[in-house]
Amino acid sequence: VGGAPALNAQRQVEASESVQLQSPPSRFVGRGGEKLSAALDCFSLNPSGLRVLDAGASTGGFTDCLLQAGAREVVALDVGHSQLHQRIRTDPRVIVLERTNLRHVEPGSLGVCDAVVADLSFISLTQVMGVLLQCCSAGGWLVLLVKPQFEATRPETTLGKGVITDPLVWRSTLMRVIGSAHAHGAVLLGLNESPLRGSEGNLEFLLHLGKPGSDRMDSVEGKVTAETLVDALLLTQPKPRTETGQS
Repeated sequence: VGGAPALNAQRQVEASESVQLQSPPSRFVGRGGEKLSAALDCFSLNPSGLRVLDAGASTGGFTDCLLQAGAREVVALDVGHSQLHQRIRTDPRVIVLERTNLRHVEPGSLGVCDAVVADLSFISLTQVMGVLLQCCSAGGWLVLLVKPQFEATRPETTLGKGVITDPLVWRSTLMRVIGSAHAHGAVLLGLNESPLRGSEGNLEFLLHLGKPGSDRMDSVEGKVTAETLVDALLLTQPKPRTETGQS
């Protein structure tokens, strides 16, 4: 207020004084960091000491979250270039791979990754699921951000005009991604709604997968049926409003 912080709720504001609302500083260099942080908390995952692949690194929100959580090293891969925040780019724990199309990556060229996270746009996760799983070591875990607008079929996307609001489309896209994961040998371990929506307002989902190789992931108790998990999550979503008009 008036160019100075207003620290007292009883502070009187004169009509002539300017008022500026200051947002709290962001924890991460990109919004994705908040999404991944929520996933780590929700799924009780600890990347401390791990070597992690961040597929679709962009500005580095996921990578920043991993580094702050103690990751030993992060391979920040993206098909684009010059997007990664300078602080992340210059961190010695980060290996930057720009102009790299994930579909054409030889998994062995990245070295052993204990975990994989992915935030991809304009491509379906089903097209790169095999590569993502191959990049993850046996017994490792994956957290994938599922964006229905990039997973939906053309008719499904057209109905939503770019913003998917139909729970049936959410369900079908989630089931396709999970089905692809199962087809490549992954184990479904968890699913939750992202705390932040996409830039256009699309609801997004956090998918937790495991690559068989540990006792937990090889056991029946560690597996969850896709239908049960998806339906339970979508039941918590409010039904979209139906616009009515006069004929």
